[in-house]
Amino acid sequence: MTNRTFTMIKPDAMKNGHAGSIINHIIQNGFKLVALKMIGLTSERAGQFYEVHKERPFYRELVDFMSSGPIIAAILEKDNAVADFRKVIGATDPSKADEGTIRKLYAASMGENAVHGSDSDDNAKIEGDFFFSRLEQF
Repeated sequence: MTNRTFTMIKPDAMKNGHAGSIINHIIQNGFKLVALKMIGLTSERAGQFYEVHKERPFYRELVDFMSSGPIIAAILEKDNAVADFRKVIGATDPSKADEGTIRKLYAASMGENAVHGSDSDDNAKIEGDFFFSRLEQF
């Protein structure tokens, strides 16, 4: 178990003006931002990030969506960061997410679910390093 996790505020939440509220929600739940930036993913870069899903039927749609507008990438720090953040963001399907979770509040659908959250300590490290150099992590 580590004390860091990775998140992205996805293009749908950015387009709908929810980035500030989502960042505030994260901070209010005890997470410290240790790396943060807004970027646009190319289709190639989004494909690299989601390479693990390449053989799944939703891969192309996911890559197209994630490269459709800017995202905010962040590394968060807190004890038990991965598991705690998964609780804060809620279920992938916002209709099944608990009240008060980020996805319940800001997501429109399973495909446009506002945020990404790492699912393991190993993936948190891999995903954070995908977006941030060591010089950008505090």
